This record gives sequence, C-alpha cells and structure tokens, in this order.
Amino acid sequence: MRLRLVLLVLATTSLVLTAFLIPLALLIRTFAADRAVDSAVAQAQSLTSVVATVGGSTLALAVDQLNAATPDRPVTVFLPDGSTVGASAPVSDGVRLARSGRSITDEVPGGLEVLVSVQGLPGSASTTAGSLGGTAVIRVFVPEALLRHGVVRAWLLLIAVGVGLLLLSVLVADRLARSLVRPLADLARASDRLSAGDLTARTEPAGPREVYRVGTALNGLAERIGQLLTREREYSADLSHRLRTPLTALRIDADGIDDKESRERITEGVDAVERAVNGIIGELRRPAREGVWVSCDASEVVRERAAFWSALAEEQQRSMTVRAEAGPLLVRVGSEDLAAAVDVLLDNVFAHTPDGAAFALELVARPGGGATLSVDDAGPGLPGQSAVRRGASGEGSTGLGLDIARRAAAFSGGELVVETGPLGGARVTLELGPPLQPTYRSGRRRHRAASRSARGS
Repeated sequence: MRLRLVLLVLATTSLVLTAFLIPLALLIRTFAADRAVDSAVAQAQSLTSVVATVGGSTLALAVDQLNAATPDRPVTVFLPDGSTVGASAPVSDGVRLARSGRSITDEVPGGLEVLVSVQGLPGSASTTAGSLGGTAVIRVFVPEALLRHGVVRAWLLLIAVGVGLLLLSVLVADRLARSLVRPLADLARASDRLSAGDLTARTEPAGPREVYRVGTALNGLAERIGQLLTREREYSADLSHRLRTPLTALRIDADGIDDKESRERITEGVDAVERAVNGIIGELRRPAREGVWVSCDASEVVRERAAFWSALAEEQQRSMTVRAEAGPLLVRVGSEDLAAAVDVLLDNVFAHTPDGAAFALELVARPGGGATLSVDDAGPGLPGQSAVRRGASGEGSTGLGLDIARRAAAFSGGELVVETGPLGGARVTLELGPPLQPTYRSGRRRHRAASRSARGS
C-alpha cells in the first residue's frame, strides 16, 4: 500500500509537471526567437536615418562599424541603383517585396532576415543626396543559433527543477504513506493475533483520525470478546457444578443396591460422569488466553481411546482394526479435546451400527504437519455432510456429537469430512493441523523497547 501511494503521487506530480513545463518550454523558445528578432529590428531601424541622409563612403563606413559591433547579425543595405553596402547577401524574394515599400520578416535557409524599407532615396549612385527617387532595403540576417540562444540551458534548468519537484513529492508521499501504513500494519498484526485466538492482542491507536478510531474500536472489541468469554465460562462452569448434587444422590442410591455387580457398574458410570463434569469445570475455569497454542500427541491419545473402546467392541463381537503411526504426531488440539472427539466418533459407530458390524481406526501423518484420523464402519452410513450440522440428527440423538469433533478439527485449522468408506458404511475423516507457535516478533520488540524505556525513566 505504501508503494502504491508513492506511485500515485509520483504519477499525479508527473502529469502536473508535464502540463506545466512543456508549455513553458515552448514559451521560452518563442521568447528567445522574439528577442533576437526585436534586436535585429532595432538594429535595422538605427540605420534608417543614416541611409536616408548620407551615402557613398560614409554609409559604407557606418554599416561596416555596425557589422563589426554585431558580427552575429550581419547587415546589408540594398540601394535603389542595385548596389549593396555591408555584408554580401543574395537578393531574395523578401528583398524584392521590401523594395515595394513594405518592411517584413522572412524565413531563409539558416535563419531569418529582417527587412526594413527606406523610401525617398536617389535612383542612381550619381544622384545627390536628398533627391527623391528610389527605395533602399536594410537587411539584418538573424541566424538559427541566435534564434535559439539560451533555450537549451533554460530547458535543462526546467528539467532539473522538474526532477527536483518529483523527488520532493516522492519523499513527502513516502513520509505521509508511512504515517498511514504503519498504523494499518499494526492493526493487521493485532487482527491476525485475535483471529488466532490471542485475546491479549492490542494495537496502539495512531495515524489519521479514521485509522485511530478503528484501532480504538479493535481494542474495545477485544476487551468485549474477553468479557463475554469469561462470562460464558463462568455461567457454564456454574451450571456444570450444579450437576454434582444429583450425581451425589445417584452415588448414595447406588451404594444401597444389594447386587454387587450392578452397584459397581452404576458407581463406575457415576464416576465417569463426575470426571467429565470436573473436566468441564476445569476447562471452563481456565483463562481465555490459555490453550491458544495447545498441542498433544495424537498417536498416544488415539491408541489410549482405542484400548478403552476395545472391551465394548469385543463384547459386541465387532471386528476392530487400529492402524496408528508411531508418535509423536503433534496436533493443535488438547489431549482432552482430541479424546472427546475420538470418543464421539467411536460412540457413533456403536450407537448407529448393528452389533457385529466391523469398524477401523487409522491415524497417519499429514505432509505439512499434523495428522489425519479416519474412522470407517460397516454400518448403513451417514447422510453426508448434513450430519455434521449442529443439532441435525435423524436417529433421535442430540445431533451434537459430530459437531464436537468438527469444532476440534476447525480449532486445529483442519476440517471434518463425512463420506462412504471402504467397509461400505460411513467414513469420518478428521483433519488435524500442526500446533502453532507464538512468533509475533514485532510485539516482542515493542515490549522490549517499552521495558527499556521504563528502566531508563
């Protein structure tokens, strides 16, 4: 953006300078030519009284002195009898026209000739001065070099001024663009950190008023998001905590059951629910900024959950196949969240496929980091991606199971895909991204600079 602003100012300044300097350059050339012609006219007019009053050697001496003083503009006088005085020059069409009594300026090869007509002169050289008869023509030749004298130097000066103005405009534009782009870059970095889940990210409002307001609004938005998440966590934790009372009642009732096997089974179920409730409370009580860069070994978690569900698979006579690459396979998901996602996928297999239906788990590493977890079954299958929508269920369940797995995958930067698997039933694939690392160097540099400033003060 900074480069674009500089290029925009450069293009605008170039157009303005072009529109201004080109007409000025043409005007300078015209002014130089007019100045040379005016000097020639003045030079010719200075001879009119001499030509009209004297003749012979006196006129020749006066013309020679003038040519000696201005050698760059030679003067020739065409007398009525056809003779010439001064520099030699051909009788051009302009000279013939001037003999009719008209003073003109005519273009000739190599420059211009200024022709001034002087009437009332003798018709021949033997005629005495003052006798009326012929017309003399004073010719002053202005060469092309004199018509362009000083033009090149003036044009070079204009080019230098134009280049200087361009450089000045680029410098000013760069400073202005920098003052605008730097706050926007800070805003972008803070936005990236917020989108990555770092709710502590803030920006220092600066720049123009509009950019300053955006920075202030972004900081306020981050504060508001943190407050809402804290409130949601507290409400959810309080609600989960209330479940302990009925769980305690169930435990007391279970202790009163005479059948030892039934009592142990119910007690074990109550303990599992209590552990889940405690886990939820602990998870919700964590500050929102914690867990942004969480990770776990997917291979270890998948193997542990597969071992847990293998007992039920054996009881229901299901063929269970587990293929997991040796770890560590680090993914951007907490171990508890990944275990919950695996439990959801396996619970769907047991809940929505008949007893004896085979299933398989496969965990492989992704080329760019992370891992891919696939769960295949030999059941009737799922209705495509619509089953992933939160609350969508066609089997009387809550419809939240696959959404839990989907959110775990989305948090890691991956996705959940439902399709038909090689066993003929559903295949649910969980793409898990690699763990992130806090690499906000600019923020650390600002923090170090602020620390040094605080120590210095």
